[in-house]
Formats: sequence, structure tokens, C-alpha cells
Amino acid sequence: MKITSRMVGGSANDVVDSADTIAADIGGAPELLLAFASTSQPLGEVLSGLKKRFPTTTVLGCSTAGEITEGGDAKGHTALFALRGDVKVFAGMGTSLKENPEAAVNAAASASPHAVEGHPHRTAVILLDALAGVSEETTLLAAVALGGEDGSEVRLVGGAAGDDLKMAAPLVGLGGADGSECANNAVVILTIFSKVALGVGVCHGHRTISQPLTITKSEGATVFEVNGRPAWDVWREETAAAAKAAGIDTDALAGDDVGAYLLRFEAGLETGGAIKIRAPLGLGADGSLSFACGIPQGSVVRITESGGLEQITSAVEAARRAREQMGGGDVAGALIFDCICRNLILKSDFSVAVRGMNEALGGAPMAGFESYGEVALDAGDFSGFHNTTTVVLAFPKTAEP
Repeated sequence: MKITSRMVGGSANDVVDSADTIAADIGGAPELLLAFASTSQPLGEVLSGLKKRFPTTTVLGCSTAGEITEGGDAKGHTALFALRGDVKVFAGMGTSLKENPEAAVNAAASASPHAVEGHPHRTAVILLDALAGVSEETTLLAAVALGGEDGSEVRLVGGAAGDDLKMAAPLVGLGGADGSECANNAVVILTIFSKVALGVGVCHGHRTISQPLTITKSEGATVFEVNGRPAWDVWREETAAAAKAAGIDTDALAGDDVGAYLLRFEAGLETGGAIKIRAPLGLGADGSLSFACGIPQGSVVRITESGGLEQITSAVEAARRAREQMGGGDVAGALIFDCICRNLILKSDFSVAVRGMNEALGGAPMAGFESYGEVALDAGDFSGFHNTTTVVLAFPKTAEP
């Protein structure tokens, strides 16, 4: 496989004009081209322009809350990932995700066969709008839709589109011969069939600091009560000691300090012995907490904490695990799905995490985006949507052209 990445600023036309350089880097038109675009470079224009330049290429992407390549992270840019080699790729899109997630997922998955002769390894990349509020359901429905008639499984990775923290209309899109389809409240599913296995690494870097807590009243992504009491009251009490040690007075929290506090002390959803991070995004006047995805009533959570060092080391560990899963060999390139929450926690030190990931991948080209949630689900998993987590999909270097 040959892989190249590009970080392009300016206009959507500037992004499209980088196509010639991309082709020169990998020796021709790519089989696969992903574009992760800020809201300043309209996704539809980017995808349409790239599809016109590469009419036989599978082109897809999403809007972002930040962009990543091996050169670092940026805002207001587009990160491009192009692959040329002996892979078979298929992509589809489904809309009205909130209203009918099953129909949307089935529409997106219908473009992909369950098997391709000579390419036994199958990995799916999911790009979705998490503000539709059905991210966990979407991931599990995709696992079923892509499962295979012979009972075979498929590994899922991906991320939730961003919109530069506007929290209004994150977009996903798919380039087509007659123009690109681009929408919010939608999902795109890409299936990659390869001759050799790809590597997946996942890590969040949080530690639990509270007793098990039961969600006793919730609706969708809003938690009203924990252990029969207002969620905010329980959150402050359970984090009091850790917050004090960090110089935070939980009785005096107001304004932007509330958001920073919630990013530091996130929920860990207990799922079969593992912890899935769930990011609280806001505080309601009634003491409720709103999250990035639904938390069902009756769920058991523990409050977690993660500092800057843990956020950096866990991102690097995700890259290391992806490479290790391929046997530790050379990496041709990688896709990175990393939560905007990690960026907000680390601020300028987020670039340290990006450099660390690239070093763990042997300096290979990589491209990705800062997301509103991450997808990682392997065979046998029961929960595949994450927050404040790094997901890395690594492609092995082979003798293919």
C-alpha cells in the first residue's frame, strides 16, 4: 500500500488543487480518499471537487472540530488521507439517522458486499452525526448490517463529525459521479477489504475515582438523577477530594469553569468489565447533566479523572496498540479519530500527543480529525461508541504498488 496525507488551508478550491500532489506522491489515482474538513472549507465543495479530479476513486469525509496529520494539528484546514494499493473499498450513505437509525444504517451498509474473493480481511469506517443522539445504536446496527451471511464479523472504527464546536450541524458526505451527497443527521459507512489485516488501537487514559453510581432518571442524552438525587449534586460530592487536590472548589463552579470541570471528571460507563468514557457537555438549571450520547436509565457509571500526562500517554498507547496488532511491522499510514475533549483538556499540549502517536507509528503518514465521539467495536463487543478516546487504524506497508 502507498499512503499520503496532506494538511491544506485556504479555500475549498485550494484543497481540490492539492489533488495533483497527492497523485504524484502515490504514483497515480488513489483507491480511497478521505477528507476531514473544517467548517471554513465547505465539505460538499471539497468532496465534489476531489471526485471530479479522481472519478474512479471512492471519496468521502466529514466536517471536523480540528484536523490532524503527522505534521501536527490545526483548525480551519482540511486533512486528506489517500491510499493506493491492492484493496477493495465500498461506501454508502444513509440519512434521517435520528428518525430511523436502522433504515439509515442499512442504506449506508447496502453499498458493501459481505466478502471479496482474495481479500479476506474486512474493516469498516463509520462517520456519523452524533448530535442525532443515536451513536451507540448506530454502531451496533452497523455491526449487524455488515455481519456477513456466513456469520463472519467485521471490525468497526470511526468518528463523529464535528462543526468547530458550534454544536449545530456536523456533516458527513460521499462523493458521487453526479455530485456529492452531504448532510447532517446522517451516517457514511466505508468498508475496506484487504489482503492483510489492518491494525486497530483504542485507549482513553482515564481512571475511576468514585463508587459505582446508578442512573436512576434519564432521557436520551440527559441524566437527571443519579442514585435518586440530582446528578450535579452527586457529581460534586463524588469528586470533591480529587477536585480539591487539583485546586478546584466544587462549591464555587460557574460559567466556563463548569465545562472545564466536567471535561476533567467524565463518566465511565461499565460495560462487561470495561469502562467506556461518556463526556458530560453541560449543566442544566435543574441540576441535570447533558452528555454526548444517550445513557439509559439503570446504567451503572463511575466518575473518572484524567490529567494531561494521562491524555498524552493514552493517545500514544492507542497508536502503539494499532501497530502491535499488525505484528509490529512497518506502517504505511494511519487514520486517527481523536476526541475534541482531549484537545480541550490538553490545549497546546495536544500537539505533543500527535507527535507521540506519529513516533509510535514509525513516522508514517497519518490523517484524521478531532471528533464529537469515536467508534471502535471488535467481534464480541457490546458497546462501540466512545468519548475522550483515541482510535487509530493502521495500514501495513506491503509490496503492493
